Amino acid sequence: MGLFERFLTVWVALGIAAGVGLGLWLPGAFEAVAVLEYAQVNLVVAVFIWVMIYPMMIQIDWQAVKGVGQRPQGLLLTLVVNWLIKPFTMAALGVLFFQHLFAPWVDPQSASEYIAGMILLGVAPCTAMVFVWSQLVKGDANYTLVQVSINDLVMVVAFAPIAAFLLGVTDVTVPWETLVLSTVLYVVLPLAAGMLTRHLLLQRSVQALTAYVAALKPWSVVGLIATVVLLFGFQAQTLVAQPGVIGLIAVPLVLQSYGIFFIGWWGARLLKLPHEVAGPACLIGTSNFFELAVAVAISLFGLNSGAALATVVGVLVEVPVMLSLVAIVNAWRPNVAASPVPGK
Repeated sequence: MGLFERFLTVWVALGIAAGVGLGLWLPGAFEAVAVLEYAQVNLVVAVFIWVMIYPMMIQIDWQAVKGVGQRPQGLLLTLVVNWLIKPFTMAALGVLFFQHLFAPWVDPQSASEYIAGMILLGVAPCTAMVFVWSQLVKGDANYTLVQVSINDLVMVVAFAPIAAFLLGVTDVTVPWETLVLSTVLYVVLPLAAGMLTRHLLLQRSVQALTAYVAALKPWSVVGLIATVVLLFGFQAQTLVAQPGVIGLIAVPLVLQSYGIFFIGWWGARLLKLPHEVAGPACLIGTSNFFELAVAVAISLFGLNSGAALATVVGVLVEVPVMLSLVAIVNAWRPNVAASPVPGK
């Protein structure tokens, strides 16, 4: 792993601190950025997210999808958890906490927006950071690649309908045009650009692809940190003024993360998946494509909305929660038989 992956928590924490600090110090600058939008899509956020996602999309080897049938159990687990369980448990937890348990402390309008933000997180399975989590648990890199590739293909057609359905069920009005536009902008186009770039570079040589990905990798890091700074800058006033709300939103998000992980782990045990497949499969289901969730929340509800705040809190809790789950996966790794002791 490179310097970024090794000290991921440090970089994200510094980005959060910088964002909150700058948001309090220069609120006018963030207000100016907030109005730079087209069709309810903030252009600066879109650029940063593209800078972050595009290098990841180039690395996806679509030829690997052809080998899915050789070991389908791990892929089946990923798809079931991500698309048939996770979105619905996230919506259920949102309703349980913000329409019932936390109702005395949250007004109905804010509660509805918090639930919407949680739903958008639940319908967006992780794409980029999965490769980091897979490395940390010594997962099968090629199989992880297949899982991510298939998830991205499903996301193209399933994200908007499932999000619209769950938002509608929770009485949130959804502008379909904005939701579809966000899906195209943050999923379809980066995928297409990545596929085209990879194809063109491979026509030259594998070395050309490797060199190009290596050159772009620092920009992906810049995109992530810049996105974090911008998002926390937008929400700085709220984060400082309402720390209690942050805690309320974090509770169901943390419960969802650990709950989905253990559902995935139980499924992996049931299917008797090897560790190098089971570990990444469980972490893919647990982690979120928070960049997409944040961008769509901003497009649908606005930069200062409760939905945007909920997705930003998702960023806040994701890294420490995921690192704790990485530790659990590694602790549960099957023991390797000890080498014979010489002379015995």
